[in-house]
Amino acid sequence: MQERERVIVSCLVALLLVLAGGFVFHRDERFAGSLEGGMLGLSAAALMFIPLLYLLVKRIPFFKRRVTPHTSMRTLLAIHIYAGIIGPILAILHSGHKFNSTVGIWLTLMMLIVVVSGFLGRYLMGRVSTEIRDKQIMLAALQKQYDSLASDLRLDPAAIVRIRRWSGFFRRLAAPFVFPSDADSSREPFSKAVSLSTSIADVEYAIHTHQTAKEVFRKWLMCHIIIAIVFYTLLVLHIWSEWYFGIRWLL
Repeated sequence: MQERERVIVSCLVALLLVLAGGFVFHRDERFAGSLEGGMLGLSAAALMFIPLLYLLVKRIPFFKRRVTPHTSMRTLLAIHIYAGIIGPILAILHSGHKFNSTVGIWLTLMMLIVVVSGFLGRYLMGRVSTEIRDKQIMLAALQKQYDSLASDLRLDPAAIVRIRRWSGFFRRLAAPFVFPSDADSSREPFSKAVSLSTSIADVEYAIHTHQTAKEVFRKWLMCHIIIAIVFYTLLVLHIWSEWYFGIRWLL
């Protein structure tokens, strides 16, 4: 997610949460059934079905082969994100903060969970992936420096003896304090070797941690999809009930 897009989406999500919390201070019993409220509801429903297009194109090769030559997946993802947030904003306005029915309450709750989970998954997974790439580049550079220094140290038998003295677990933990990272590398190559090995271990641990977090977010994405299925089921039920008990009697 680009920085500008992230700021805009973050503001829209914040607006959605503020509007959703407005039921504490405001409630209009008739607005949802008014002409203005009905138009907002229809617009919200139309926008909330648009994100399904991205899922169909991404998951079904038949649609992907026919859509992507004309519209990129990046564009479809942007439409997915904005429609998936603006639609719920209009839905909250349509409700007039009247949450009296069980379906309406669960529909609103699922809608908020889908939006927030999708936002967190998209934002945090993107950040984690970027962090992993940066750490891998850093690790490669540190490993290259360490390999070069190790080749020089192998030519010095005295240095090998000193390294073996610090091979124990507790001595290895104490080594960074005995040989600080700011030591003059030209006078003390062994200090630099200790510093590089510590840095490599730290970066490898960071990569492992970020990869674990990425796996967690992948599972969270599956939860997001399952919640979205529940949400769309409730949305269809809500639209059907409004048609059956309301609009069809006006025709």
